[in-house]
Amino acid sequence: MVGMFATHRPHRLNRLGVSRCRLLRVEGRDLHVADLDALDGTPVLDIKPYMREFAPQTPVRQPGWSSDLMRDYYRPVTEGPAGP
Repeated sequence: MVGMFATHRPHRLNRLGVSRCRLLRVEGRDLHVADLDALDGTPVLDIKPYMREFAPQTPVRQPGWSSDLMRDYYRPVTEGPAGP
């Protein structure tokens, strides 16, 4: 078990999050993105370019369970009921 602050659930006490995504296209004032870690309808407060210099400069350490949990995180969602 992990605490609430160790999750990305929508029921977190503080709903602010930091996420990186891919910019697909710009149409006027609309930004179309992919791989954004947010629920539909989530307000976006700020956008910034991602630069390698902002990334961790040392290897990132995380427990094995988190890699298992995130393995299919960005897998496209399919319509309809789940398979067997």
